[in-house]
Amino acid sequence: MKKRILGLFSDFDQAIAVVVGIRQYEVPGVTVDDITIKSPIEHPEIEEILGERSSHVPKFALSGALFGLIFGAFFLAAAQANFLVQPQGGKPVITITSNLVLIYEMLILFGVLSTFIGFLIGGRFMRKRTALDDEKINLDQVGIVVEVEEGNADPLRDLFRKHKVLEIRDRELEE
Repeated sequence: MKKRILGLFSDFDQAIAVVVGIRQYEVPGVTVDDITIKSPIEHPEIEEILGERSSHVPKFALSGALFGLIFGAFFLAAAQANFLVQPQGGKPVITITSNLVLIYEMLILFGVLSTFIGFLIGGRFMRKRTALDDEKINLDQVGIVVEVEEGNADPLRDLFRKHKVLEIRDRELEE
């Protein structure tokens, strides 16, 4: 059974020390990929310790831009082809050159909209509050959330206590 454990810290240096301790394998079975830092401000120095994290936002942006490109081309072509089609004496019904700007704008529109949706999904802004969410994190405290197996929870709690944790909360994950 997996657990999600939250430790609240008043000092960011102590929170970094916990992450360094996990990085040095003081807690068996836990890696830095299992850690989530919650803080009211950005801490760029923690990225050196945690390493690069994957982001799905560029995938949303690319798929939205491709959809905008294809949808824009077909939408404009269908609108021009169905609107009062009359013989025009050798002129094309669907002109590509005059539609390029509109297709480009559809590409940008859908690219931006899908990037925003990807940001909302990737940032987990559209989720319900859980028992581990705390309003103190938004004020002045730093939270470290770690997913750990039940057998490794006690060494993690000991590491939290060693670095002056203010409060420890845990919750079992549904499988």
